[in-house]
Amino acid sequence: MVEHGPIVGASAGELVGSVRDLLRTGGLHPGDTLPPIRSLADSLGVNRNTVAAAYGQLAAAGIVETRRRGGTVILGLPALDGEGRGARSGLVNLASGNPDPDLLPDLRDAMREPFAGSLYGAEPILAGLRDWSAAHLSPDVAADHGLVLTHGAVDAVERILAASLTRGDTVAVEDPCFLSSIGILRLGGYATAPVPVDDEGMTVEGLTAALRAGARAVVLTPRAHNPTGAGLTPERADALRTVLADHPGVLVVEDDHFSAISVEPYLRATPPSTARWALVRSVSKFLGPDLRVALVLSDPDTTARLGARLGPATTWVSHILQHLTHRLLTDDRTPGLLDRARSEYARRNLLLADALRAQGLPAPDRTDGLNAWIPVVGDPTRITTALADRGWAVRPGADFAIGERPTSAIRVTTSTLTPDQAAAFAADLAAVLDT
Repeated sequence: MVEHGPIVGASAGELVGSVRDLLRTGGLHPGDTLPPIRSLADSLGVNRNTVAAAYGQLAAAGIVETRRRGGTVILGLPALDGEGRGARSGLVNLASGNPDPDLLPDLRDAMREPFAGSLYGAEPILAGLRDWSAAHLSPDVAADHGLVLTHGAVDAVERILAASLTRGDTVAVEDPCFLSSIGILRLGGYATAPVPVDDEGMTVEGLTAALRAGARAVVLTPRAHNPTGAGLTPERADALRTVLADHPGVLVVEDDHFSAISVEPYLRATPPSTARWALVRSVSKFLGPDLRVALVLSDPDTTARLGARLGPATTWVSHILQHLTHRLLTDDRTPGLLDRARSEYARRNLLLADALRAQGLPAPDRTDGLNAWIPVVGDPTRITTALADRGWAVRPGADFAIGERPTSAIRVTTSTLTPDQAAAFAADLAAVLDT
């Protein structure tokens, strides 16, 4: 066996094994560049196609990435970020993405009701929660479907993609994008096709281009898009359905995370012709992030695939969490609490928009959810640093970028914003932008 540096082998399989062994033993490290195909093939005395096949297998496994002129590079774990960012002492935290704890139900009452839990072999979904879904969620999907529970919306999207795609497949996703979705795509090894977002949600032109580029799945937010707050209009939803109808084999995932407290109606972007689809609705934003429950309505095949991964034998969603969720969803006090949350979040978004306009700054005409997306002139990172110096923690738009040219914007969490804070923040932002 001929050796080139540390890499040895006479077949594609042997070369792959050699690289993996070197990674385990410290002979190679993330960031290292593998030899060019021609160089390694000549040194080992093997056909170039053998080395190319080995590098292809390593790329498919997510071990390396080919960067054209940058060569074939060993990958490490991607740097990921998520919601819940803290703020240093003394700053008003407008960066967290969290709901207002005062607008969430008190779990203590629900927890007082005895529930024994379940043993292996129990039905994966409590009957009461299944009945609630049939009454409240099923009418939104006029198609044959099933129900699966996952450990939140992020878990749902990750499992749906893993059950349907392979590493290297392309996923069309909104740009800017929800932080956790960025993490899912990077860890899953999927290629991304960024689709711009405007005030009406995912753009038709962007989706069309992504599908022409070979996207095998689309992940979109029908309302309260995070970070922009955008939501589909009837015209946009109809246009997206028309585009997707020409691609019935593409998986469509709708992450309707803000469903129960959105000021906008749910407008379905998935056409009837789509064979593989899922509608994901978690309870985190309106019942509490620690209730790790999402209800996933999907076509029968996707339901079967998810059910096999979350079956009754080993990995069902905790029946204790299901019991608490059902108890809260059916509590007579919950509708009033949800109405209050919906109204308050909308009012706080409007507070900030009015304060921005009073300073002559751009503000979204319509927004929904827990955050506002504010276009800025200049470097968003410099602006966020300057705002921190004035006592405000916000997030730069680059944190949410999928494409190479992120929008020049900042994201401001409005969920706990007071009138005085809105006015003071807008004044400080105007001052920062003037410098």
